[in-house]
Amino acid sequence: MTFTDFAFDDQLLDGLNSMGFKTPTPIQAQAIPIIQSAHDLIACAQTGTGKTASYLLPVMDGICRSEERPPISALILAPTRELALQIDQQIEGLAYFTGLTSIAIYGGGNGIDYEQQRRSLREGVDIVIATPGRLIAHLNSGGVLVDQIKYLVLDEADRMLDMGFQDDLLHIVRKLPQERQTLMFSATMPAKIRRFAEKLLKNPQQVNIATSQPAEGIKQQAYRAFDDQKNKLLLNILKEGDFNSIIIFASTKEKVKHLGTDLRKLGLKVKAFHSDLKQEERQEILLDFKNRNISVLVGTDVLSRGIDVDGIDLVVNFDVPGDPEDYIHRIGRTARAKNTGTAITLVNNKDFRKFQAIEEFMGRAVDIIPLPEFLGKSPSDPLPSDRKTGHNNNNRKKKKPFKKNGQRKHFSKKKPDAVG
Repeated sequence: MTFTDFAFDDQLLDGLNSMGFKTPTPIQAQAIPIIQSAHDLIACAQTGTGKTASYLLPVMDGICRSEERPPISALILAPTRELALQIDQQIEGLAYFTGLTSIAIYGGGNGIDYEQQRRSLREGVDIVIATPGRLIAHLNSGGVLVDQIKYLVLDEADRMLDMGFQDDLLHIVRKLPQERQTLMFSATMPAKIRRFAEKLLKNPQQVNIATSQPAEGIKQQAYRAFDDQKNKLLLNILKEGDFNSIIIFASTKEKVKHLGTDLRKLGLKVKAFHSDLKQEERQEILLDFKNRNISVLVGTDVLSRGIDVDGIDLVVNFDVPGDPEDYIHRIGRTARAKNTGTAITLVNNKDFRKFQAIEEFMGRAVDIIPLPEFLGKSPSDPLPSDRKTGHNNNNRKKKKPFKKNGQRKHFSKKKPDAVG
């Protein structure tokens, strides 16, 4: 199958060809015909599967073929400004020959940005990509032309619900026409997502593509390490490995700032990405990283879903994420588009149970790499009597669910269902 099989508008096909896209991914092959048939859709697909184009292409094709275009034809809701900008950039590339217009609506900018957003919403633009909070601010100010929207897309719906946007989403939907096509994309499909979908979608078709599993090309490793060993261990990993483009995830923005400072002192080209930065600074950092002007990016989980850069060959979890889904999204920044990459997680005693939950969620165990000898004992070794740590649980009796006859237990990997 090729993109020509979808009989897209010629100008849209010209955009695809100019970007070198020939063959659709599995999510695109399944979702595009459903959307072209005017069905509502709920699709479950992880980051890196081509899900954005799977809804952009048929929506843009539908707009191109419309004899009369409303002021705003499509509204795409996204959880973060980074994802909104990423979607807008993809539209710009695909729409190059079509004349379609788009704008990203998000908070954090200056007064000029807000006025530009408000003017576009009032005068009309083909596709609006928005974060819920900023869109509601514009809706409350009046004059926003959303009463004729034909397409509503909720991208990363699970993330938006996790971030507490459910009431905002329902508020926005009440402003939209009843007769519309609604498309919901989510990396996971828990009960709350299904219940939420029932409120918004009409007799939806469903597509399920390889959900909640890391790409096969990711080499997953972990180190057991005390907190006071992590910095030296990280430096050793970066020195010993042949990595050119690296993302490091930490649990808090304070830790992100400290790590960025420490790594810069060592002469690395590194930038810290966190919410205290102005929007222009964040965009500049992402552009520098994409253009390989910096080799190391340190950030929190906002990066796990808001950055679209190919060629990242190492992801480091300086801290274990609290949710297995966040782990999947973090390490999914590498090994994109059928490439390979490495994901390394540093696990202290406090986070070990969280890491076990991640392994169980994936249905497999991650290889534990011994600490370099110069770092001394790891948390899994007997502790020297003079080491003081608040995270040592070695003296407490507890179950060892991953031990069997002295060996780590490997789960058999479950195959996710896919709707054909």
